[in-house]
Amino acid sequence: MGRRPSIEQTSEGAACVFCGLSIERPREVDDGIAREMAVGCCTNCGAVYVCDVTGHNLGEAFSEALVFACDMDWELAWDFLPEEDYLHMIVEGYDLETNRIYPERIMAGRAVKGALSFVRLHQDVQELKGTGVTKRLAASRARSPKKDVALEPETTGETKKLTKQEVEQCIKEYRLEPVVASARLDKKTGRYLQRLLHSNDELIRLRASEALGRVTKVLAPADPTAAVAILRGLFTPFETSSASYWGSIDAIGEIMAAAPGLFGGYLPRLFPLLEDDALRPVVVRALTRIAQERPDLAGKAGRRVKPLLNSPDPETRGNAVRLFGYLGADGMRERLLELQNDSNEVKVYQTGKLVKKTIGELAGIALSAER
Repeated sequence: MGRRPSIEQTSEGAACVFCGLSIERPREVDDGIAREMAVGCCTNCGAVYVCDVTGHNLGEAFSEALVFACDMDWELAWDFLPEEDYLHMIVEGYDLETNRIYPERIMAGRAVKGALSFVRLHQDVQELKGTGVTKRLAASRARSPKKDVALEPETTGETKKLTKQEVEQCIKEYRLEPVVASARLDKKTGRYLQRLLHSNDELIRLRASEALGRVTKVLAPADPTAAVAILRGLFTPFETSSASYWGSIDAIGEIMAAAPGLFGGYLPRLFPLLEDDALRPVVVRALTRIAQERPDLAGKAGRRVKPLLNSPDPETRGNAVRLFGYLGADGMRERLLELQNDSNEVKVYQTGKLVKKTIGELAGIALSAER
């Protein structure tokens, strides 16, 4: 990655760091995919740029720029190497409101903290993906700006803001609708649910995860930034420490399952967690939950999970069997037939309950599932 000091940017307005042509102000792209940062594309050289208005999330800005440049093909983006497949440059001192670069990072007495993260794919890759990028931007431009959507739900006699204690009680009783209704009125409801992800009671964690998935699905159309922030926040502990917040992983799975079209692009971020022995069974469980709703999306995890059918850990092995029950048993039939003799029990979460099943039973279900 290269970093270009903003003081070298001589244009009065913002310009592409690669070709020098003036660029449009980055904008929110309405393509049905949840993202937090504004994006643009140089009309001359095809470089994609993303605006980080804080200047503190340059890693996230780079990631969004690279994936957008790949026409939202996450797997392709993750396989790319810097210099070999793309160039990356940063311009600091950017102000989104004026679409200008301020080398001294001061404008009218206030600090200019923004930065633009540029990614330009090498020519052969850009020829493959560039058309998709320009189509996304053009289609988004053609849409009428959305009116602000109020978070207020249709008025009913039972709708009200819930306290932390009331949210907890609803989860204990597996009454999720009042929690979802409360979340429309009060963002604190989502925070109350996130606290329950750290419960010592596994069933409470799983119910809270399911509720958070439903809440995020409801919030996303009205406030996509808040919805994305919830999902990103669940990943944060695993990116900054080795802490094992298992409830967070289940919640990630529920959110992606609830709105795969919006959040499916975050699926590859689960893959590195498969390397952690303690987290592995829960990650496979989350992938299985996603596969229930979108086997085509979760299918990207198939080759990574296939070896886990031989895992010495029953929970990991059992969840891998369940996953292939949704993805299809092609190529795994022989191993699944062997596992029908596996008498180890695992817990399966179904409609608010934990049910024990043997791995043999799960293998039989996977083999009989119609694909």
